[in-house]
Amino acid sequence: MSVYIIAVFGVLMVFAAVYAIYSRNILSAIIASGVISLLASIIYILLAAPDVAMTEAAIGSGLTTVVFLLALKRINRLRGTEEEDVDA
Repeated sequence: MSVYIIAVFGVLMVFAAVYAIYSRNILSAIIASGVISLLASIIYILLAAPDVAMTEAAIGSGLTTVVFLLALKRINRLRGTEEEDVDA
């Protein structure tokens, strides 16, 4: 049963990665990358690796997403715009 759950989370990770790559909205891409890390941490829990899961959730999902959001905010401020997204 857990093999099917892991497979579903793996497929969701692939969809989130493709969305992050092709998204025109940078904020959505940042959130999608955070979702990828959260799904990876759930997979690590299912694979009985709680220490890796906690590290992935804290660093991969939490800290990295916050750093990316702060960088996006700073870029928008330096450009003189207050919009939430920057189109590439």
